[in-house]
Amino acid sequence: MFERTSVGLDVHARSVAGCALDGQTGEVFQRRMTPDRDEILAWIVSLPPPVRVVYEAGPTGFGLARFLLGAGIDTVVAAPSKLQRPSGDRVKTDARDALHLARLLKLGEITVVRIPSADQEAARDLVRSREDVRGDLMRCRHRISKFLLRQGIVYSGGQAWTGTHELWLARQHFPAPARQLTYESSLEAMHETLDRRERLDEAIASMAYGSEYTPVVRALQCLRGISTLSAFGLAVEIGDWNRFSGATIGAYLGLVPTEHSSGASRSQGSITKTGNTHARRLLVEAAWHHRRPYNNPSRMMRARWEEASSEARTRGHAGNRRLHHRWITYLERRKRPVIANVAIARELAGWCWSLAVTAEAPPGPVPVR
Repeated sequence: MFERTSVGLDVHARSVAGCALDGQTGEVFQRRMTPDRDEILAWIVSLPPPVRVVYEAGPTGFGLARFLLGAGIDTVVAAPSKLQRPSGDRVKTDARDALHLARLLKLGEITVVRIPSADQEAARDLVRSREDVRGDLMRCRHRISKFLLRQGIVYSGGQAWTGTHELWLARQHFPAPARQLTYESSLEAMHETLDRRERLDEAIASMAYGSEYTPVVRALQCLRGISTLSAFGLAVEIGDWNRFSGATIGAYLGLVPTEHSSGASRSQGSITKTGNTHARRLLVEAAWHHRRPYNNPSRMMRARWEEASSEARTRGHAGNRRLHHRWITYLERRKRPVIANVAIARELAGWCWSLAVTAEAPPGPVPVR
C-alpha cells in the first residue's frame, strides 16, 4: 500500500501488455513488450519508484515473478479466480486487463498466490508428471479391455491387471493381421507406460526420503491411506503449511460445501472444488481407507511409525481412530458413502496440517488455530 507506482502486466507467450498508475500524479503509462525479461525489467525500472508489480497466474509460470523479485522489484502473482470485474464490462483487451490489474493492486484488492521456488516447482512438476502417467495407463488399459470386449473376450480369472492377467493377455491372438497388430500395439503402449511409471516412482521415492520434504512425508505417512506418493504429493503441492490453519486448509482445497444464504434461509450444496485439484484427489482417495475397522495398526503402518517422531506417531494414531469413528457415525446416520467420504477427507486435511506443521516447526507445543 506504500508504493507510488502500481504496475499490471498481462503476460502471454509472445507478448506482454504493461500498464502503470502513478499514485501521486495520476499519470498512466502503457507499454506493449515482448516476453524478454530484460526488456520488461528495463521498463519497470524507468517508472517512478517505489514500484509494485502484479500479473495473473497462468501457463507462463512463475519464472517472471522470480526474476523480478531477484532484481529487487516487489512482485506478486494474482489468483485469476479471485479477481473482481464489473459485470457490465464487456470489452476485454490485453491493455484493459493490464490496467484492471494495476487498479486492483492500487486498491489492495489482489488475492496473492504463493510463488514457489524453482526447486519446489520442479518437484511439483515431477508429481504432476506421475499423475499424467496414471491417466495414460488407465486409458491404455481401457483400450485393451474394450478391444477384447468387442471380440467377445472377457477375463474371468480373478483380479484384473495383475501378473496372472497380463500372462492371459499375452496369450490372446487373432487371425486377422490388422487386428493382431492393433492388439500388440496397445499392449506395447501399456508396457511402455508402466515403465515410465516405475521410473517416476523411483525418482519420487528418492526425493521423498532425501530432501527438504522428508520430515513432512514421514509425518503424513502416520495416517492411513497416505503412502509415499500421496505424502510427497501433498507436501509439494501445498508447500508452506503454516499459511493455513486446521479450519482453513479444507476451504483452500475445495472440500467445503457451497453456500447461498439470504435472510433466514440457508442453503448448502456440493463442495466448491476450488484450489489444488491433485491434492484434493489424494485426500479423497485416502479417506476411503478409514472406513475399514481400525483395531490394531498394520505391520506396514508400524514400519512407517518407526521412521517418524514419537509426536507424529501419537497424533497419527489419534487421527486414525477419530476418522474411523467419524465414518461409523456417518453410516449410522445413513449418509451416502460418497458424501460421508468427502466429509472425512475435509477432516483428514486438518489432521495432515497438524502433522505437517509439527514436522516443520522446531520442538515445542503443537500450534492450535
